[in-house]
Amino acid sequence: MLLAIAALIFCSPVPLRLWKSAPREAFWLALGQNPHPVKLRVPADAPLSAMAQLGKRLFYDERLSASGRMSCASCHNPAFAYGPVGRSPVMMGGPHMSTPGVRAVPSLRYLYRQPPFTIGPDIETGNDIPVPISRQVRAAAGHARVLKTAQAPQAAASNLVPQGGLFWDGRADTLEQQIDGPLFNPAEMDGGTVPEVARKLASGPYAVQFERLFGPSVFADPRMAVDEAMFAIGRYEIEDRSFHPFTSKYDAWLQGRARFTREELAGYLLFNDPAKGNCAACHLDQPTASGRPPLFTDHQFEALGVPRNPAIPANRDPDYYDLGICGPYRTDMRRQTQYCGMFLTPTLRNVALRRVFFHNGVFHSLEQVIDFYVNRDIHPGRFYPRNAAGQVIKYDDIPPRYRANVDTVDAPLDRHRADPPALTRAQIQEVIAFLDTLTDGYTSTPPARQ
Repeated sequence: MLLAIAALIFCSPVPLRLWKSAPREAFWLALGQNPHPVKLRVPADAPLSAMAQLGKRLFYDERLSASGRMSCASCHNPAFAYGPVGRSPVMMGGPHMSTPGVRAVPSLRYLYRQPPFTIGPDIETGNDIPVPISRQVRAAAGHARVLKTAQAPQAAASNLVPQGGLFWDGRADTLEQQIDGPLFNPAEMDGGTVPEVARKLASGPYAVQFERLFGPSVFADPRMAVDEAMFAIGRYEIEDRSFHPFTSKYDAWLQGRARFTREELAGYLLFNDPAKGNCAACHLDQPTASGRPPLFTDHQFEALGVPRNPAIPANRDPDYYDLGICGPYRTDMRRQTQYCGMFLTPTLRNVALRRVFFHNGVFHSLEQVIDFYVNRDIHPGRFYPRNAAGQVIKYDDIPPRYRANVDTVDAPLDRHRADPPALTRAQIQEVIAFLDTLTDGYTSTPPARQ
């Protein structure tokens, strides 16, 4: 028995300090089980309302696009966690399906709890009047920033930094606003004008549903008809459990219904180790105080300085830069240059299904992504181009005057050329094994507790 326990201690990735301080917890972890299983509060299964049923039909309706071949599902494929299919950094749209987009398509999963865009946590005014962004920006000026660490990720939640909103730049606060964008974007569905889309809605196979839900005069006001359509799609995304199933192996492990392999456990420990991956500092992986499953994001914005992607046609113009919060697609924050280069931290749920990463789709594998995090400033020549003099141009997708915005203080982005990387190649593979457990669709049988 003692030999078996000694072998377990020696062979498991559980650190020795945990065996000393919490041997029971270390024992269950070494067996791949959650030592503190919880009951998660997940959205209930329920039949779709009539509104959501209409929204589902609209979500898959290609008629609303200029080409007649593109719907919401074309870019947000349910088989890929409502994300993009393939390795192209951007999708093709427009009237002939030949107009390239400018950003990688994010997933629509797990947006039902996305907070609105703010600078710092939501500010309570006591009278339900929204605090203007300009006032939030002033409040954030000079405010000390807490370093992000997986050891205490809740501390960084108080940072007065941009957070929340939809799209990579947070410019939409509601699902309805998010849906409206691609519908009229000339590089996406390119629906044309509001009256044109309203006419398509009025002639669609669901016109009777519209009139039943919104009244017989709904099509008399084109803007109202389009707004109601966006609302219906939003209800579909909120009510249908396929948009937030919480059926990953990690969800099962949290509830004591699954057991990690040794590699998955090692990756989980590295993910949460502030001296190693420190991933949980931004991608929160613990249930909320009320038992809601983690979303694997803190909803904050970061300037990571990812390399410029020459595969995006817009990047052929050397004067073009996608600066996230401060433009060019978001216009209300253009003067807030302290946020230039910042993009929203996405959820890591179902990340193993993706083939394009970051806002510009510059990387195509999780190994490349993690390698960038741990070696960005140690081996910059691995990721960035060189100028005519042979010097590496770090953070080349951000104009030089904004490169000071890039995060160089939160681990593992705080490394320098002479430093060892936070993760070895073998450890990167272990983190990837853990990330694989975040893919929905896992079925399990409860492991036997001793």
